[in-house]
Amino acid sequence: MGAINGVSARPLRIIPTEGGPVLHMLRADDPEFTAFGEVYCSEVEPGAIKAWKRHKLMTQHFIVPAGRILFALYDDRPDSPTRGEAQEYELGRPDAYSLLTIPPMVWYGFKGLAAHPSLIVNCADMAHQANESERADPAASFIPYTWK
Repeated sequence: MGAINGVSARPLRIIPTEGGPVLHMLRADDPEFTAFGEVYCSEVEPGAIKAWKRHKLMTQHFIVPAGRILFALYDDRPDSPTRGEAQEYELGRPDAYSLLTIPPMVWYGFKGLAAHPSLIVNCADMAHQANESERADPAASFIPYTWK
């Protein structure tokens, strides 16, 4: 699987403190930051697959502060130099605590890998709008990816 144009994963700081660590996510002076729209959490049950989705305008900034998540991405943007590429990222603590940035029009989905519910936090660059996203079945034939 190759790298998808515009997608990035950057390791984040975990600062040990008494009583529990501070987990960084995104700052206004980070290179990935464009605008603030909303922040929300999504819980993912063990083995559950939530796929496929893409946003027409929104950029996603995901972290996994609890548990373990496999993210799968697919680029079918007509003018993209990585059109046809699929990519995987496994995020979670303690060794894969990273910020995953997904630009508009890239298909993505995720699967819970931990033995307990995992938590995804998304800091999107715009507020949710129902008609701004598209969905496809986890087994969509136009996406060359098989969930493990």
